[in-house]
Formats: sequence, C-alpha cells, structure tokens
Amino acid sequence: MTTAPPLADKDTATRQSLAHGPLGTTLLHIERARRGTGSWQCVHRQLATVGPLIYGNDANLFLGAPAMAYTLHLAAADSERYAGALHTLDAIVAAHTRRRLRAAHARIDQGKPTSFAEYDLLRGLTGLGALLLRRAPDSDEMKGVLKYLVRLTKPIPGPDREVLPGWWVRHAPTHLGTPTPGGHANAGLAHGIAGPLALLALAKRHGTTVQGHEDAMARICRWLDRIRHSDHHGIRWPRWVTKATAMPTSPAAPSWCYGAPGLARAQQLAAIALGDADRKCMAERALHSCLTDPHQLDQLTNRGLCHGVGGLLRVVQRVAQDAEEPSAFTEHLSQLNQRFLNIGPAAEAGFLEGAAGAILAFQSAEADTAPVTDWDACLLLI
Repeated sequence: MTTAPPLADKDTATRQSLAHGPLGTTLLHIERARRGTGSWQCVHRQLATVGPLIYGNDANLFLGAPAMAYTLHLAAADSERYAGALHTLDAIVAAHTRRRLRAAHARIDQGKPTSFAEYDLLRGLTGLGALLLRRAPDSDEMKGVLKYLVRLTKPIPGPDREVLPGWWVRHAPTHLGTPTPGGHANAGLAHGIAGPLALLALAKRHGTTVQGHEDAMARICRWLDRIRHSDHHGIRWPRWVTKATAMPTSPAAPSWCYGAPGLARAQQLAAIALGDADRKCMAERALHSCLTDPHQLDQLTNRGLCHGVGGLLRVVQRVAQDAEEPSAFTEHLSQLNQRFLNIGPAAEAGFLEGAAGAILAFQSAEADTAPVTDWDACLLLI
C-alpha cells in the first residue's frame, strides 16, 4: 500500500474522496459485486485509479487512507480479500487517530474552541471512530475516540462567562473561512453533535464503552431537547444555534445531513442504547411527521444522500428496522421511490451527493431487496 505526502493537490484529493471521487463510487461496485450483478474486476479497476494515499492531517473517513480502509473493509467482508492492504491501513489509521487525539486534547487543555475538522463525521474524530468501530472496536484508539467525545460534551466557559456546549465553534456553519460573531453550536449529523451522539450510541450497542459514556449521551440529548421545536408541522431541530438565534426556524428539507431525519435516527439509536422508550417514541414521531408533510418533502430537489431523497430513503429504512411499528415507515417507501424517480439524475457520479450514493439508496429501498453491505455505516445510520 503506497502513501502520498500529507498535503495533496486537488486532483489527488478528488480521486481519494469517498464523498465525490472514484473511491466513493467503488462502494456501488462493491455492492453489485457482492449481489452478483457486477464484477470484482470492476471494483479492482476503480481502486486502481485512486493513487498513492493521503495520510497526513487532512486524512479522514471521507479522504485518503481512512477512506480507502473503509472501502476495502466493505469489499473484504468476511473474506481474506485485500487482507494485506487492510493490515497496513489499520496501522496507518491507528497512528493517525492517535495524532489527532493528542492534538484535540491539547486544544481542550488550552481552553480553545473546537472546529468541525476536529470532531465531526466528515472530517474529524467522529468519522475516524465510525471506521474504528468496524475495523477495531476494542482497540485503544476506538476507546480513545470515545473518551475524547465524552470530554467534548462537557460544558465550557464562553468569553462572556456564559456556559457553552463543548462542541461550540467560532467559525461559520457554512463558508468556514467567514467569521461568525460569537460562534455557534451545530446540531446536524454531518457536522454537528448528532454525529458524536450516533457514534456513542452505536458503540454502546456494540458493547464498546468508556467511563462517562452514558453521561455524555445524556448531555447531548438534553441540549437537543432544549432546542427542539414542536408545532403543527411536527417535531424538528434547528441546524445550528448561535448566542442570538436558532437557524432555521421554519421546517427545513428533511435531509440526512442537517434535517430532522438524521437527528431522529441519532436519537433513536441513543434511546435504544439508554433504554429510553419516551425518546425513542419522540424520535420516530419526528421522522414520521416529515414523511406526512408535503411542504417538507417538496424541499428535497435532488436524489443525493446528503441533501436529497436518497438520504431520506436510507434513514427511513434504518429507522424502520428498529421502530415499534416498522410499517409506519416502510409504507412510505413506494411514495419516496416515485419522488426519487421524478427528480432528474445527479450531475456528478460520486457517493455523498452524486449518482452512486443515490443508486445505492434506491436499490436498497426496492421491494424485497436488502443491501448486502452496510455501506451506510459511514453515514452513522448503523
């Protein structure tokens, strides 16, 4: 397994992007190969285009060596396929995680605010934890990520002596180079605290826990309760909260990344892990209200996993698997499939916002069809 220098040019980064590049589209080819509707030769050809791997500070679940490890893990399943490469990558990911953890704890010790790049699913330690939960669930590195997340959830003092959530960032929710006066706390699954909540819940479900594990989950849940809105549209959460306001205040698109579906799944998982029947019921009601509100559904204007119908399809299936009444969700799949087909194909081929992820979600939602890989583990849905 070859590696690249820590910093890479844009073309190299795109090739190694699980979100947008050929590494991400390989997930679709793996699913097809394991179903018997595609070939392993096609998988090998896709992987051959990736090139020397990024392993420096920019590497994460969706980029470089960790992204390749995730992809090969799905390809290998219970076989010896790619065993040598995975062995090498496991060591690289472990060392990378330890470096990231040291930097994160040093930042906390210095009393500085965190950032998406430190903790979130797409670029941070939550994403590395999602990979480790699959590859090395009992490792020191996995437990190190969980201990870090426990520490991340503890309140911190703000500049005006107010108490802020430990995941409060100073940068903007979007356009990260733009300062946000006072900063914000993000709620979403992709960049916000719902990602750590889902990882903590999934780890507990898999039997991997650390001291303070349940307390950390409870702190996140209490914060989500404080910012929750309930009205005739149903239950929802703002995408982020600043010192002055919560955004948005009206029902937003029911997306995986920021919308109620992703937050509902994270809290359903947390409720199962904590044995909280009331929270589980609330989370399932939140998703159901999205599925019965045309105003919210009409805001989904693409097929993608991140912001589109594909992401909602996959969340609905995963929630249904753990729901008290699965049919309350599965009965909406045919309607969502039709909505998916009524929207034009994605402009790009990638996984997170492109055709590959959309096809994975759609074919998994077809009648009497189940995915043969947990390709959506990188979305923290399982």
